[in-house]
Amino acid sequence: MMRILLAEDEKELSRVLIAAMQSTGYEVVPVYNGLEAVKEAESEIFDAMLFDVMMPVMTGIEAVQKIRAAGNQTYIIMLTAMAEVDDKVTGLDAGADDYITKPFSLKELLARLRSLERRNENYTEDTLDFGDITLVTTEQRLESYNSISLSAEETKLLNILILNSKKKLDNKTLIEHTWGKNEKIDSEMLWIYISYLRQKLQSVNAHVSIYGNKRGPYQLINNSKEDPK
Repeated sequence: MMRILLAEDEKELSRVLIAAMQSTGYEVVPVYNGLEAVKEAESEIFDAMLFDVMMPVMTGIEAVQKIRAAGNQTYIIMLTAMAEVDDKVTGLDAGADDYITKPFSLKELLARLRSLERRNENYTEDTLDFGDITLVTTEQRLESYNSISLSAEETKLLNILILNSKKKLDNKTLIEHTWGKNEKIDSEMLWIYISYLRQKLQSVNAHVSIYGNKRGPYQLINNSKEDPK
């Protein structure tokens, strides 16, 4: 199930979009200005973000620029009433991946989200680097000064921690993105997997550690000041 950040200041349109996406099974977090969107993107994990262009406090374009500058690569769709080509180019240049011009069909929006969902399910980066470690996802292997095999769950958990290394992730977020909402995994089981990963990071002599106690939140930390990848 995808988790979507919706930044739309028109309350009635926001309600319609939320209802449509929730009826499809998506989880939606609504905000109503660009600054709120930036704050949510800094602290939470999303599979997609929908941004209106014209919003108070901070425009959608400015919000996207700040989110991209922070290293967040979440897929972003701009919702814009501006039909001029230059306006669309500005949004794409700011870091958006796609745009839909208002008024738009809900069927079109949901079709694009389904396409993104299929792509996310079928695509995983082969390798991820952080500090002095490399995660080879296709082979479930952790590498640093030597290498060690990981379980499927350990690989997915470390993948999430690397991709969101600038965020402190709570137990609920890590459990849902590693095992899904339907699995009966609790904080105690998560703590066991965190402990496994800590041991394996030590065993490959990595200068990378996982911050946090059993209650969370957790964050991947680069302890090395030399030759970060």
